[in-house]
Amino acid sequence: MSKTASLPRCPANPESLPFGPDKPWLAPLAGYSDLPFRLLCREYGAAVCVTEMVSAKGLVYQSPGTNDLLASLPEDQPLVVQLFGAEADFLRRAVALLREAGYGWFDLNMGCSVPKVLRQGAGAAMLGDVENSLVVAKAMLEEAGTGRVGFKLRLGLDAARPVLPELALRLEDLGAGWLTLHPRTARQGFGGTADWDALTRLSPRLSLPLLASGDLFSAADGLRCQERTGATGVMYARGAMHDPAIFAAHLTLRRGERPAEATPAALRAMILRHMDLARALCPGKAALWKMRSVVPRYVRALPGARALRQQLCRCTDWSELTDALENFLAAASR
Repeated sequence: MSKTASLPRCPANPESLPFGPDKPWLAPLAGYSDLPFRLLCREYGAAVCVTEMVSAKGLVYQSPGTNDLLASLPEDQPLVVQLFGAEADFLRRAVALLREAGYGWFDLNMGCSVPKVLRQGAGAAMLGDVENSLVVAKAMLEEAGTGRVGFKLRLGLDAARPVLPELALRLEDLGAGWLTLHPRTARQGFGGTADWDALTRLSPRLSLPLLASGDLFSAADGLRCQERTGATGVMYARGAMHDPAIFAAHLTLRRGERPAEATPAALRAMILRHMDLARALCPGKAALWKMRSVVPRYVRALPGARALRQQLCRCTDWSELTDALENFLAAASR
């Protein structure tokens, strides 16, 4: 069997991606934005979802687990595949394989600050070698087509080595379809405060869509960031991890209405829906292990969340997990 034939096929390939204030995106979240989570976020109103980071080299060599990251369904569209790597040949080959399997939209991660990614010269490390980054970008665009590749950026490796707006403008000249900016440096990681003013300065310089990321913990944060910076749209990351209903709240606020109150009943419905999706789409016990870590994240603000986490770690089947959740939520609603 050829490498191409062994990749899961993308069930659809829309001709365009939606951008705008009413089109919030789900960010690529390593370890989180799998198919069940993406479908859950879409049900709450996410307009576009991005896969977890996929290693270009791992895809070319068909490393174990790569296919799981690419699994999709017709209702999981439009979907953007995020790739990482720093070698143009592997990025070109990865895009070619994905195109043959039906995928049509791609993103290059130039913002991840995780040490194991930086050690490969990938992620935010690419901001330290702008010329190579542009070679990689050109290779992807030549294979995918103009406008079909986006680029996730940070401000630079550190405050002493900024790369904007020059890198953004050069990517636009190459034919980038959109840019996403998390306005922190790689050295900052997720510390400090996102510099939304950097988005404000960059936005009027570009003619392509600019998505804002960074410190969007609530829908109110998203709208405030968009209005303040002039960004085309927002991409929710940590805010969505803790509350997939952030997309529904975003759309409600955009209509000038007040979002529904986050009640234990609404939280229960969301968690049970995520459990149903995970059980249907994750192989074997993987769904159970996943939900044992997901549920505490959703209930973190409620009293007793830490004790629930410890209890869930001991759950070995779905009935135990469901009973623990129901008892916890019943106590929280009193």
